[in-house]
Amino acid sequence: MNVYYSSDFAGSGHDFETTRKARWVAQSLGLAPLDGVQLVPPPALTMEQLAQVHDADYVRAVQTGVPLQLAQSQGFGWDAGLWPMVLASNGGAVAAALDALHSGLSGSLASGLHHARRGAGYGYCTFNGLVLAAHAALANGARSVLILDLDAHCGGGTASLIADDARIWQLDLSVDDFDAYPSSDRVRLQMVERGADYLHQIERGLQQLWRRAPSFDLCLYNAGMDPFEGCPDGGLSGITRELLAARESLVFNACRSQNLPVAFFLAGGYIGDRLDQHGLVELHRLTLSAAVQSEPAKRAS
Repeated sequence: MNVYYSSDFAGSGHDFETTRKARWVAQSLGLAPLDGVQLVPPPALTMEQLAQVHDADYVRAVQTGVPLQLAQSQGFGWDAGLWPMVLASNGGAVAAALDALHSGLSGSLASGLHHARRGAGYGYCTFNGLVLAAHAALANGARSVLILDLDAHCGGGTASLIADDARIWQLDLSVDDFDAYPSSDRVRLQMVERGADYLHQIERGLQQLWRRAPSFDLCLYNAGMDPFEGCPDGGLSGITRELLAARESLVFNACRSQNLPVAFFLAGGYIGDRLDQHGLVELHRLTLSAAVQSEPAKRAS
């Protein structure tokens, strides 16, 4: 299984989990490899690719730092390392999607995806790699794409960017109402209020989706670890490490039951009094472990 990563993923000068944890996870794989996981550098995105989803003035602001307020709209300071970082990290999202479309399973260590809007960043997300990846998959043979978002927070940026594209669906199960948006049949937001209900609501949401939606060609899985009860931003009591491990198995098995290729991304997760760097990395490794233990979907030739 190819998992996309470049040291540029952590190239920004801003020292924060979203800009650093890809490096931490990559380092952990160097020290404690997972059989079957191969880290691969992705090609960087181009300005033209970004402009297919994001406003050109915003793209130039991130590149140049002018105007500064727009360049920093995702929530952290601009520096010259931001541009190559987001070209690489969103390139990883696109590369994983295209890889999974043909191999059945791939991923990226990228973080910071689902809050970004067309004309601005938001919530530590500079560009929306999920939508960039969906567009790339559609341009390369996919007819319909599912975005499964299990970050703690709502994916309002993604919802705004796919509102008028009937080929892209979103199932978003959140435990925190940050970036909430009106739900629809195709772009569905479900709030989870009790940890005890979390797995059941995911399973029920997927089963409802399989019944009412078209046959998807690709699932883009935004695998957030911030629902963890020890996470200071988004955590929900009762969502334990064991529950999240079960969630990852549920997701990959459910997609496998539909013969649905999966590209996964390491979404939210934050350090605090009850979660240190090592603990956060171990949570994200749950996604990698569940992925590599699953069988990739077999695509028709």
